[in-house]
Amino acid sequence: MGMNTSSQSSRRTMSTLSEINVTPMVDVMLVLLIVFMISAPLMQQGIQVDLPKANAPSLSEVPDQLVLAIKKNRQLTLNGKAIDKATLKTRLKAIAAVKPDVQVFIQGDQGVPYGVVAQVMSDVKQAKISRVGLVTEPGQGDEEY
Repeated sequence: MGMNTSSQSSRRTMSTLSEINVTPMVDVMLVLLIVFMISAPLMQQGIQVDLPKANAPSLSEVPDQLVLAIKKNRQLTLNGKAIDKATLKTRLKAIAAVKPDVQVFIQGDQGVPYGVVAQVMSDVKQAKISRVGLVTEPGQGDEEY
């Protein structure tokens, strides 16, 4: 009988060892969730561009797209990184050589003269990029010209 009791006691200890306590894991996950919820709004950065308003449907995001922003002081940024006007064409030509189906969306500040936006569009076209779009904010679009 001594043999039977030792085998029964070993079965009991094995069954108790096989249970996993998930409470500490849930606690850690909740703490991480709170940390990310608090820190996510603080990580948002961007460029302040006053976009014109227009009635147009929103575009779906495409992985091969570039955003070329023109600030009020005529400074250019390509995907959030400042770029000089002199190097814009060469950079766009290099990108177009690697990704021939790339799209360029131009965010022109409302205070920038139309001639500047037209010149930037011309530079994009000269870089052999045929898919160019202008970005606007959704709005009424009923304002007088």
